Amino acid sequence: MSISIRRIGPGFAAEMSGVDLRRGLTAAEVRTIEAAIDAHAVLVFPGQDITDEQQIAFSLSLGALEDTAGGNVTKPSERRLGAGMADVSNLDQDGKPLGRDDRRRMFNLGNQLWHSDSSFRATPAKYSILSGRVVATSGGNTEFADMRAAYDALDEATKAEVEALICEHSLIHSRGLLGFTELTPEERAMFRPVRQRLVRTHPATGRKSLYLSSHAGTIVGWPVPEARAFLRDLTEHATNPAFVYVHRWRPFDLVMWDNRQTMHRVRRFDANQVRDMRRTTIAGDGPTVAQDQAA
Repeated sequence: MSISIRRIGPGFAAEMSGVDLRRGLTAAEVRTIEAAIDAHAVLVFPGQDITDEQQIAFSLSLGALEDTAGGNVTKPSERRLGAGMADVSNLDQDGKPLGRDDRRRMFNLGNQLWHSDSSFRATPAKYSILSGRVVATSGGNTEFADMRAAYDALDEATKAEVEALICEHSLIHSRGLLGFTELTPEERAMFRPVRQRLVRTHPATGRKSLYLSSHAGTIVGWPVPEARAFLRDLTEHATNPAFVYVHRWRPFDLVMWDNRQTMHRVRRFDANQVRDMRRTTIAGDGPTVAQDQAA
């Protein structure tokens, strides 16, 4: 069966069929997937009843895995999944939904804010690959915003204004937006802000994108209130429904997206339901800007 690609989003996002990600892929299949993600930014692979080991093997065919450490408040003794897997479920080590006031659950509510994975790291993520092992029966959709289209739709004066701007990103800021402010000294050190360009150019396509995220708390050289108001306006612009694809999860969907070209967020769902979502993340190629002067 040959690979086929069908567009499912408003100008971006596509569904790819005819490929079984549970087995080793040929070099030609990998090239086809890479070309498709460059073009569409979000790829949906339906019906991939995949194991953690198979998901990791598929991910490694696309690049090195990002280290999952430093992106959450889960203690090593509380981890449910093995190395290389990021747990974005609502489950504890025993596979039961986290309590409503569990610190891990409250921290993970930040995933309901628009963000780009790992923009809070000096070297931000390239691709994210999310497997829906058990999906919510209602709610829990994931929304993706096309940051290329958002950039293209800016007026010329705003394009000129944002071109050279540098933002500081941190989990301290995004979680603080939700009132999650009680961090240990070790967590504050781990979540120290990093700097990222506000405009990125895709290395394969040459297209420019806005690089926004709820982790972005200020713009270097700007007063904080002015920077946050401007970033809020840009985010409001970038998440216009015309730029957004809504993915309604089916069991064993596997969704891959390019963090350099999109933002995403998960929508609310019944916290008493089991929602088992497992992510692998492909490491980026390098910082978007030098970090030696980051705050």
